[in-house]
Order: sequence, then C-alpha cells, then structure tokens
Amino acid sequence: MQISNEDYKQFKPLLFSIGYRMLGSVAEAEDIVQETFLKSYQIDDQKIDNKKAYLCKIMTNRCLDVLKSARYRREHYVGPWNPEPLLLESSPEFDDPSEVVLQKEGLSIAYLRMMEHLAPDERAVLLLREIFNFSYLEISNIIEKTEENCRKIFSRAKQKISSIEGESLNYEKNKSIIDRFIQAFQMQNMDALLELISEKVTLYSDGGGKVKAAVRPIESRSNVLAFLYGIIKKAAEDFYFEVKKVNGQPAIVIYMNGKIQSIISFYISNDTINEMYITMNPDKLPTH
Repeated sequence: MQISNEDYKQFKPLLFSIGYRMLGSVAEAEDIVQETFLKSYQIDDQKIDNKKAYLCKIMTNRCLDVLKSARYRREHYVGPWNPEPLLLESSPEFDDPSEVVLQKEGLSIAYLRMMEHLAPDERAVLLLREIFNFSYLEISNIIEKTEENCRKIFSRAKQKISSIEGESLNYEKNKSIIDRFIQAFQMQNMDALLELISEKVTLYSDGGGKVKAAVRPIESRSNVLAFLYGIIKKAAEDFYFEVKKVNGQPAIVIYMNGKIQSIISFYISNDTINEMYITMNPDKLPTH
C-alpha cells in the first residue's frame, strides 16, 4: 500500500488513539502504530479501497493479538494495575488542534481502567463504535464478525461498564474540585474533605513491584486520607507538585529529585471524588 507523508500524518493520531485506548500503554501503542505502517507497505494497492479502514483493521487486530497473548495477562502484576498516564501537553501525538476530537472521550484513567473488565472483542467494538463513530458495517469488516454479532457485543460491553456513565468530563469544573481538594488536604480541613470525597472512595496505587505501593485497593475516606497523609510525611524535601492535564483531565503530578515520582488521577461524579489512581511504577511515568 502506498502511504505518503500526508497519509502518515493524517492517520497516525487515529491509530495511536485506538492503540492507547485498547492497551492502556503509550509505548505499546506507539510500537503497534509503527508495525501497522510497516505491514501496510507490504500490501498490494489493488486490493485496498479505503486506506483509513484498512489501517484501522491492521491496528485493531494487532491490539487484539496483544490483549489475548499470555504476556499481556496481568495475573502476575504486583498490586493494582493502572493505565499508563498520558500527559497530553507533552505528547507529540496531540500537537495538532485538529486532533482534539481524538482526546474527547474514552481517554480518562477511570474509563481505561473500566475497560479492563471487558473481553478484547468487547473493548474493540465499544471503542470503534462509541469513541470513533465507526458504523457496525465498518466494525464487522475490521474484526471479521457479522454486523448482528457486533451489535450484541456492543450492547454487552455497555452493560459491563455502565457504572462509569456518570463520570464528569468537564475539565474546568473538575479542576476546581481538585484545587479545592488540594487546599483542604493541605489545611487538613476535614469538613471540606468530607464534602469533596465520597465516603466509599477507593484508591488504586500502582507501583508494579518496582517501588513501594499499596498492593491492594484502599477503601473508605478515612483509610484513603490516612494513606495520603502517610505519603506526604515521608516525602523528600524537594517534593513539589503541579496540576496538569493528564488523559484529558486534571491530575496531580508529583515531582521528587527533579523528576516525576507519581501521578494522581481522579474519577469524579456528581461533584465528588469517587476513585483515585496513583501511578508510581517508573516504567509508566514520563521521563520529562
């Protein structure tokens, strides 16, 4: 298949967006984008009617292979698994304003974590249909199942992740909640914290066995706050943080020794923090 520089620029962000949402890994998504383009060069042009559809088919099916492979199963992962945070402002994939549409939905850490409850085919159909607006006919050609089957898979996937439907994606509103949370936390203003954090909040701490982290989810407001205050007590003197756009939503980026030490992302619903995701595994953190 003849892929021009223009084709590469046009389709790379879409392919990366599919790969990242399917796998929750920046590095793996980038690798499979390159594999997809390399494979496309080996295809006879005569057989290709639609470059975009064909590239999406290669990309999606390669992601399905990875998801189904033994090495991707997370049975042996130490502690909770969080998707790899994506700092949009530092990602070359999202430099062009025309690509903003690819950031909109299905990108939050909460959504990507919920995707873990889906079978690989369910994940592919849900993303292609709901996030990328592919028709059922196009999806059936991509994953090689009937349209009717794709509709059933989509319906099943939607039911499985219905609990995430109430997620707030209003960036400014969510940033205001995070700013208030930080202020209340620093001042140890319990009344404000009680208002901002759900009593049933759950914190998922991902160290991947590489750094010290909670090996089980931490549940309840009092336990989560105790855990966070414990981290602050042990923090290095040069500890500082910034609120940055991560996965399209405000998150707390924590720095120690001049580099990113962890990223805290949030699931906010009904103006309340319902889940927190602390990613500390150095393999998942940006190096700049």
